[in-house]
Amino acid sequence: MAHLSPHDITIVFLSLGVLLVSARLLGELFHRLSQPPVVGELLAGVLLGPTLMGRVWPQFTQTLFPAEGPRSAVLDSLSAIAIALFLLVAGLEVQLSTIWRRGRTSLAVALAGFAVPFALALAAAWMFPYSLGCERDAHPRVFALFFATALSISALPHITRTVIDLHLFRSDLGTIAIAAALFNDLVGWMVFAVIVGILGGGTNPALDVTATILLTLLSATLMLTVGRWLLHRVLPLVQAHTSWPGGIIGFAVSLALLAAALTEWIGIHAVFGAFLLGVAMGDSPHLRAQTRRTILDFVSFIFAPLFFASLGLRIDFAAKFDLPIVLTVLVIACAGKLLGCSLAARLTGMEWNTSWALGFAMNSRGSMAIILGLLALQNGLIRQRMFEALVIMAAVTMLISAPAIRWVLGRRRLPRFTAFLAKNGFHRSLRPANRWQAMEVLAASVLPPEEADSTLWGGDVRVEWAGPNQEVAVCLVGLPSVSVPHVAVGLAPKGIDFGPLAETLARIVVFVATPMRKPDLEAAIEEDIVASLASERAVGEARAAANWTEFLAAVRTSEDAQAARTSEVEV
Repeated sequence: MAHLSPHDITIVFLSLGVLLVSARLLGELFHRLSQPPVVGELLAGVLLGPTLMGRVWPQFTQTLFPAEGPRSAVLDSLSAIAIALFLLVAGLEVQLSTIWRRGRTSLAVALAGFAVPFALALAAAWMFPYSLGCERDAHPRVFALFFATALSISALPHITRTVIDLHLFRSDLGTIAIAAALFNDLVGWMVFAVIVGILGGGTNPALDVTATILLTLLSATLMLTVGRWLLHRVLPLVQAHTSWPGGIIGFAVSLALLAAALTEWIGIHAVFGAFLLGVAMGDSPHLRAQTRRTILDFVSFIFAPLFFASLGLRIDFAAKFDLPIVLTVLVIACAGKLLGCSLAARLTGMEWNTSWALGFAMNSRGSMAIILGLLALQNGLIRQRMFEALVIMAAVTMLISAPAIRWVLGRRRLPRFTAFLAKNGFHRSLRPANRWQAMEVLAASVLPPEEADSTLWGGDVRVEWAGPNQEVAVCLVGLPSVSVPHVAVGLAPKGIDFGPLAETLARIVVFVATPMRKPDLEAAIEEDIVASLASERAVGEARAAANWTEFLAAVRTSEDAQAARTSEVEV
């Protein structure tokens, strides 16, 4: 019986550690660049895979990330589990009432977003199959059907991740995008089931194409009706008679894996089973918010990065690159999806900017197009150059999705005040005699002497209060001489009297100098400070910080900081 040797186990742990830390580091980097972390996670796999490391240090890639063998099977299995759990989390956050309320829009966007790119791609592949990469011994009509499906499908996992990262998940736009992507992908996988049936290579040889489609519709209907009703009544029993939150988390994950196995057996991708289970369970008021958050954090920061990074390991972007095919595929894919989804959304009553944002969200293909391409490549339907074109199309549409949504909505991230807090601007023990001396010390630590003087005597300093006990003094001033914000923080163990209007002594003093011509920036930073230090726990951890690093960690990891990070302002 085949099994992993001790050496294999060592390499598996090493490869998972390298992959996860690389994905998380690049994910954090892209997050700081106002890009979805998924882009950095995918890039981590590209850098470690055959595209870069496979050429620079092939032994490294072959040892840690082999293309076949037992170690490869372990990585593939973990990737499959990771994406199923990620879709479980996505389902838990979906509000069915909103989907039903916007069902007409979701259905219109899904159908138009599939039909328009399908028609364009089918026409192109029907007329020029071999120029687009069809194998000479493959049936050109079957290739045309595959090509149209691959360019029409949307990537439900990536769309979900994008709207979560952009903090649009609970908005109508995010809900419609998720619902439309679900409907869109169900149609796409059903069409692909027909293709696989024609090729004679279905997931379950015992089921024909008709049975696969009927079972898919039946399972989805039962999950969202009878299954939803049963879960609503079972959840209180699970929470009452098992340890919390471990019992309910184990229950949710177990059912998600079983649902994923069912849809995989039917012939549709496993992610739909996990997603539908999440929707049915998440709609119950018995599922506590802390349970949702625990599952979300664990999956989003562990399993999801492993999956998205593993996609990059399978791709060699430098092999057999064909620019004409890549551009053709990209133009047809983007034009069809953007026109179809945006026009459908507009005709159902959405504003133009929201309609275009929805079109860019649905334009993301991601792993779904890659999976279809892999299956087609394995069945001899396409050549390597078409597979690479599909992969690049999937990556590009995913990369442009979030920036384009931000651009058409005219939104930007709320700036974190810690981004402008220099190390020399943190004072562990501030002991001035009065508020003016406190501001003088803080201003002098981040501004040149002449600007510090103008701050106190020539600027208009405004003091606001934050914290549950009003013990955080926020000193704000706009200066014509500064081009970027400057922030300093002082901790006052004995407290500082800020005058007769102060309700209590200030224990934390935050000094903020911003460009005078950008009052909106000053307001945004002030809002972030107030939100980040809104609870007693956040203030207590910040006051206990022994140095600049500990202060940053306390503010950024507090629940208030998480809430501030999810805020956005319009410009």
